[in-house]
Amino acid sequence: MKLLRPVVSVYTVPTDAPEADGTLSWDTTTMVIVEVTTGDETGTGWTYGPAAVGDFLTEHLAPLVEGRSALDIPALHEAMCRSVRNAGRPGIAACAISALDIALWDLKARLLELPLARLLGVARERVPVYGSGGFTTYHDTHLAAQLNGWVHGQGIPRVKVKIGESWGRAVSRDLSRVRTAREVIGPDAELYVDANGAYTRKQAIRVGNALVEHGVGWFEEPVSSDDLTGLRLVRDALVCDVTAGEYGYDLPYFARMITAGAVDCLQVDVTRCGGITEFLRAAALAQSHGLEISTHCAPHAHAAAAAAVPNLRHIEWFHDHVRIEDMFFAGALDPTGGTVRPTAGLGHGLTLRTEEVEEYRVA
Repeated sequence: MKLLRPVVSVYTVPTDAPEADGTLSWDTTTMVIVEVTTGDETGTGWTYGPAAVGDFLTEHLAPLVEGRSALDIPALHEAMCRSVRNAGRPGIAACAISALDIALWDLKARLLELPLARLLGVARERVPVYGSGGFTTYHDTHLAAQLNGWVHGQGIPRVKVKIGESWGRAVSRDLSRVRTAREVIGPDAELYVDANGAYTRKQAIRVGNALVEHGVGWFEEPVSSDDLTGLRLVRDALVCDVTAGEYGYDLPYFARMITAGAVDCLQVDVTRCGGITEFLRAAALAQSHGLEISTHCAPHAHAAAAAAVPNLRHIEWFHDHVRIEDMFFAGALDPTGGTVRPTAGLGHGLTLRTEEVEEYRVA
């Protein structure tokens, strides 16, 4: 079961409307896909990031895994991580490792004729999701329509909106949008906010206190995730959960965040942290410290691994990536009722619609 050289493709997809959060705006999303084959089976993995991730996969990682056993994922993962010592792991290299690791797990499950969730071993049959979007570029009508679709249309009982507009310089509008969100979803659904690190420490505490009256229970990245001291200060001052971790590119990152007491729930992104191999390690690390984890973006890349995690809170049903993954893959999951069930089919259960998405291919 020797691996052929992985095949890499890069796609750029326009958003369906202008999107922004507290610190960044965008109108396209780039997806890097890698396919690994042995015999008659192919596994597929992906990440979101610059096209340079595809170049790194093609030039650096693909030759490294070619000819090696498809079943020995720990050895392949370790070889990839060691190989990027001089290139530096955070960022492009970590995203490339993640995509290839996901593809390897998908391939292994297909070779063994199992759903990936069954190969990993499930802790739950159904995985809770929360609707995520509410971009700062949305006007109130657009915001209301999106939230209404999740909560009242699909029965998803938890949703998240972006705040911290213009690096925290529009707090009045932030709070107005949160008020609108609560009015739309009603009193029973859970309401989350994400500032993407836009606020200063004291500003985040003031905003967090104002969020109480709207029943906000999740405050994501109130300050920069690099400011572990600030996260801890905000966490200690507020009643809502403070969360971060989406920029974790290796296990030591999560260890530092946990040791600092910076979060109430650790976020982990399988398409950045080192793939499924490292995702499961990060989950175990969090569990050893009494923390739950939540996934960041790329819901279909997370679903099977999330089902295997005992201390999972939920996965992020992120609007931009849900839309792309529905376009790109047959077998996309249905979140109606607030959960997905990632145990159907072989591997992660998804099949790339190569011809249908060719128009978006850029490399």
